[in-house]
Amino acid sequence: MTDPVVGVLALQGDVREHLAALTASGARAVPVRRPAELAAVDGVVIPGGESTTMGLLLRTFDLLEPLRAAVAGGLPTYGSCAGMILLASEILDTRPDAVHLDGLDVTVRRNAFGRQVDSFEADLDVTGLSGPPVHAVFIRAPWVERVGPGVEVLATVPVGPAAGRVVAVRQNSVLATSFHPEVTGDRRVHAMFVDMVRTAVQRLESADGTTRADGRPPLSA
Repeated sequence: MTDPVVGVLALQGDVREHLAALTASGARAVPVRRPAELAAVDGVVIPGGESTTMGLLLRTFDLLEPLRAAVAGGLPTYGSCAGMILLASEILDTRPDAVHLDGLDVTVRRNAFGRQVDSFEADLDVTGLSGPPVHAVFIRAPWVERVGPGVEVLATVPVGPAAGRVVAVRQNSVLATSFHPEVTGDRRVHAMFVDMVRTAVQRLESADGTTRADGRPPLSA
């Protein structure tokens, strides 16, 4: 069976860690820096980093509108930390010209848990993942303050001052987490996303009965 091709937006942030986690989860992981590279993937990851910097670089590399169109068109997309911020429809505590992709009907608060010195770790029960709780690492992380009617909440902070805050969501083909699963060695979130990508590609193959849009063989080949 052909592995799905999953790109990692490689403009800024923890790109290498996501590439390794995706590869370990059964995908062919590739960096994405150009519109043509984005057009050749079955799914894309927007990594953690600095959301305003990533937004500026999306414009510089002429990727903003192609990425926004791809997400709107159903390209499976996963955003961690800064990626969650960029995917939101509304961002609090950011610059007036901040970029957002409108991939999730949510409102997120940037740096909600505090500055980097206030980063923390917690064990989370994540809907859809079997086994023990996910050990989550939060680094200058956002949280979700508003969830639209089509958004599924996958995880909330269990204890402490932020108890009940939403930190993982899914809406159709878009997945996002406030935390960084790529840094812990637990590949279950990435495996969930690779499964989402594989399912989306197989659904398209069933619809057209041949190959993917760029001529690559079907996953079932």
